[in-house]
Amino acid sequence: MTEEFHGAKVAILSADRVVALKRDDDPGIPWPGMWDLPGGGRDGGETPEACAIRETREETGLVLSPDRIVHRARYGDRVFFGADWPGLTEAHMRLGDEGKALVLMSVTEFLLRSDAIPALRDRLARFLAERVRDHSAATEAPPRWP
Repeated sequence: MTEEFHGAKVAILSADRVVALKRDDDPGIPWPGMWDLPGGGRDGGETPEACAIRETREETGLVLSPDRIVHRARYGDRVFFGADWPGLTEAHMRLGDEGKALVLMSVTEFLLRSDAIPALRDRLARFLAERVRDHSAATEAPPRWP
């Protein structure tokens, strides 16, 4: 039995930047002209990870390895992933058949843009907050015993 979900998105981080796509201006699509993250609708019985990996390849030319995925969260019938890709540059990417632009955007810029999809700004912010919290917990000094 496969997991029930409609689609998946992935925030691919390289240092302080995130892979971002500018959507087409077609008024017949959701969020026309807005900044987006790689991902999209499920094909057949694929898993959320397979959906995110396929969509990333189609939209950006990047072949996302599952071992780069470090975060997974469920939002209704959507799955959101976070991935680390140190050393990624725009030279590694190519825009697919959809979208107007593909860039490595500053994470701060994406989070502050009024023309970035609001739900994705929120999900990216939650992912980053969780990373900071996890990193802080992992680097706390052990308690000192008398």
